[in-house]
Amino acid sequence: MYFLFSANEPAAAGAGSHGAEAASAHHTPAIVEMVNHYVGEPVHHFQVTYTKPLWERFFSAFGTTPEKVFGEYTAENAVPWYTLMFILAALFTLALVWILKPRRLSVDEPGDAQQTLEAGVVAVRNLLVDNVGPHGMQYLPVIATFGVLILVSNLMGLVPGLMSPTAHVSVTFALGITSFVYYNAIGIKENGLVGHLKHFAGPIPWLALLMFPIEMISNLVRPMSLGIRLFGNLFGDEQILGTIGNLAGDLFATMGLPHMPLLLPVLIMPLSLFVAFMQTFIFVLLSIIYISEVSHAPHDESHGAESHGHAEGGLVTAPSHH
Repeated sequence: MYFLFSANEPAAAGAGSHGAEAASAHHTPAIVEMVNHYVGEPVHHFQVTYTKPLWERFFSAFGTTPEKVFGEYTAENAVPWYTLMFILAALFTLALVWILKPRRLSVDEPGDAQQTLEAGVVAVRNLLVDNVGPHGMQYLPVIATFGVLILVSNLMGLVPGLMSPTAHVSVTFALGITSFVYYNAIGIKENGLVGHLKHFAGPIPWLALLMFPIEMISNLVRPMSLGIRLFGNLFGDEQILGTIGNLAGDLFATMGLPHMPLLLPVLIMPLSLFVAFMQTFIFVLLSIIYISEVSHAPHDESHGAESHGHAEGGLVTAPSHH
């Protein structure tokens, strides 16, 4: 939505041909400018003194420099917009859960906030039980946190003056790496390091030498695939909105209607909402599928669930007592 503030500016016309960094350089949110105004100098001094030399040694091995990768080091961009936006997304997520969490749970007359929160929890619970099994409920807190945090991050782009942190590849790669570390930690915890690595070899011994490197490569590229998929769709959505806003701004300006582009969000918002929810669902579902590959219920628990519970709409519910 940040394109609304620059729909009639000539400088914004080229935003669609640049990356998120270039776009944000021209239209930095006011809150980012304010934060850098107060803390930019000390943060910049810390970066130049401590972190930049480390990055220089690292990137020199690849024949490049930190400036070419991160951009110029200045006090004005010492705190990147996507870093601040992601911090805000985390705070908004905590606030949203606190607001939706009912002060008193009610089974007979649940309020709107309780029903909304329950709908999200049940949706994630269904995915976990259907794909991982009843024992997958232990992963609900982390997976639900992924879902709420990513959804809030995606929807922030619809708020004037804010930007979606998930429209920057650094944020989405960080989320992808977090998911990657989490499900591999589950596999190592449940099966041991050797047992976790053995499952990459497949069930057929004579194909193990072929399958192991293929599966390892497939596993190692998952953080990149998760990050690129989320980034590409959110960044693409931002660029489409910006391009349409710029074109419409020029068109309506020639017609003597400079304020008409403000009506565009009403027409485009359903598409943006669909992208935000769909990309959240895909990230959560893929993370659950990866967990299902490495997590297996103990035999006694799996048999107990079959004998003492019954499946109902994808959920395993305990028998009622009268």
